[in-house]
Amino acid sequence: MCENRKARHDYEILETIECGIVLVGSEVKSLREGRCSLADSYAKFKNDDIWLIGCDIQEYLEANRLNHEPKRSRKLLLHRSEIKRCQVRTASKGFTLIPLRIYFRKHYAKVLLGVCQGKQEHDKRQALKKADIDRRIKLNMMRYQQR
Repeated sequence: MCENRKARHDYEILETIECGIVLVGSEVKSLREGRCSLADSYAKFKNDDIWLIGCDIQEYLEANRLNHEPKRSRKLLLHRSEIKRCQVRTASKGFTLIPLRIYFRKHYAKVLLGVCQGKQEHDKRQALKKADIDRRIKLNMMRYQQR
């Protein structure tokens, strides 16, 4: 499983969509080992399909000459209606598709895509302040309950 923690800090996630991904065998084995990075990756529309760009799945060491290219574009599997809905959602200025997680469900690799809008710097600071306040409140509540 691979998670894009930076996306939750940099973007406001409005909607999530689960989709499949087209992989070769060495990519699947490398993903199972957890050798993946979603930093700086995004999804893009090409010829009525959605492609994952910039995802780095490292080479599988035991695959020798049949290995894959680590940063190649990978096709995402969605129904036509879901693709159209994503196109409508991202047609507005400032909206984009960002992969949030890659995980396995019933032996199939899945990507959790988020329809996201970029956060401003002051929004990021407010989110950090809120998280800090919530953490302190929770800590004080735990201390109070122990007495």
